[in-house]
Amino acid sequence: MGGKLIVFEGVEGCGKTTQLQRSWQWLQSLPTSCPLSKVVVTREPGGTELGLKLRQLLLQTEGKPMQDLAELLLYAADRAQHVEEVLKPHLADSALVLCDRYTDSTIAYQGYGRGLSLGLIEQLNQIATSGLESDLTLWLDVDVAQGLARAKGRSFFDRIEQAELTFHQRVQLGYGELAKAHPQRIVRVNASLDEVAVQEQIQAILWQRLPQWYEGWES
Repeated sequence: MGGKLIVFEGVEGCGKTTQLQRSWQWLQSLPTSCPLSKVVVTREPGGTELGLKLRQLLLQTEGKPMQDLAELLLYAADRAQHVEEVLKPHLADSALVLCDRYTDSTIAYQGYGRGLSLGLIEQLNQIATSGLESDLTLWLDVDVAQGLARAKGRSFFDRIEQAELTFHQRVQLGYGELAKAHPQRIVRVNASLDEVAVQEQIQAILWQRLPQWYEGWES
């Protein structure tokens, strides 16, 4: 595949969605001489028509509590559809794909957060993705309490955001462990700063990677 997959990850309120949009706008503004064919924005869950319906189920706050294993399997179903319908075709078309969450979220949230088997999650991720990994994962690292305070400022506080503080702390621990295990793929970004400063960090990281990925790129 000629394209590249960049994933934005982090705990609730880390600013990943905002920074993904800022990064997309910045990449779109680069000179036409830069060898980028197209930049695509997508997300998990919800990057497909099926995924939107699964997202509603996963984030809704009403009804009986969702079982942890059911939650895991719904995320896997969303991912399987997303990989085949969106990611693979765009990557085959040499696009630079910016994705809001991917496989590391499942490990951090359902593995470390929920306490489900990391081995099982690895198997499901492998099945859902057919082995497709991110070329770069930007981990927006922010204090859990600070992130949740940001999230509470939104008009809608979803089911995941409403989980107890200790759950989110375990998720944060999971991201830290993933970053240690995959230093070439996962790059930490200090997300406790203001939006502009965070974006400056991300652009600096991308300026290092883009010349490695695209022939003829001048940083």
